[in-house]
Amino acid sequence: MVVVLLFPGQGAQKVGMGKDLAERFPAARATFEAIDESLGVPLSKIMWEGPEDLLGQTHNTQPAILAHSAAVLACIAPRLTDVAAAAGHSLGEYSAYVAASALTPDGAARLVRRRGELMHEAGIARPGSMAAVLGLGTPEVEAACKAASSEGRGVVVAANLNAPDQTVLSGDPLAVARAGELCKAAGAKRVLPLNVSGAFHSPLMEPAVGGLRDALRAVPFDNPLFPVIANASAKMVTRRLDAIQLLADQLIAPVRWVECMLMADNLAPGATFVEIGPGTVLTGLVKRILPGPRCISVGTAAEVEAFLQ
Repeated sequence: MVVVLLFPGQGAQKVGMGKDLAERFPAARATFEAIDESLGVPLSKIMWEGPEDLLGQTHNTQPAILAHSAAVLACIAPRLTDVAAAAGHSLGEYSAYVAASALTPDGAARLVRRRGELMHEAGIARPGSMAAVLGLGTPEVEAACKAASSEGRGVVVAANLNAPDQTVLSGDPLAVARAGELCKAAGAKRVLPLNVSGAFHSPLMEPAVGGLRDALRAVPFDNPLFPVIANASAKMVTRRLDAIQLLADQLIAPVRWVECMLMADNLAPGATFVEIGPGTVLTGLVKRILPGPRCISVGTAAEVEAFLQ
């Protein structure tokens, strides 16, 4: 079975995540233990017991989601014999490089914990907000961002291009609010504020880029064994230097998820898309972007067992 691997990003976390995997599969348990030891933090305890506000802190959320995806990977690796490509949504791109053996799970966990710290610091230095626009085309959303940014109320951009009719705004709070009103006037069905600690994938994250680039250069990073489709460019990455550059760029660049999925479909027509990690958000987005692909979500112990059969 030819597969394209997909990895979720921030927002997929919930207390209890991954506990059933650790209880059922020794490989998953070993992955969680190795990441806990590497971080010097009982991350798995936070994942399984919470409290929710502690898990929701960006520097915990990011390695937690990566750890969950890495644990699933450790369980299903024997079945992944024909991988055409991998892609991850924002944070999930780091999990994609773990799948492609460019990063180790513990090295990636340290990296994304640092990423979370840098993003949180940037959000404190210049507070921002994000909002999801539903039921309006991306060009109209981008036009609203341009108009809102030109009115002296700060900067707002289309940050996550998730589906043809779902785009996330990111930027200064007043500009995001104004762009949201313009989107409603243009016909958006809903504009939903997101619970985030900063304006991710926008120019407001610029202060975090240098520190992340340093962290990326410091961790062992190999060429991926199969292409990883980068959020920032929607192009296939096969060289470590390109990966490092694009992961740093990703902090201030939009997540081009629609283009990433079109690229994956073009690369491997008819492939099965396998979402690895907590939740089913990406499976839902793929069904809205591509005509008729087969999508599987593998995040729980029961789903792992079904996939292995």
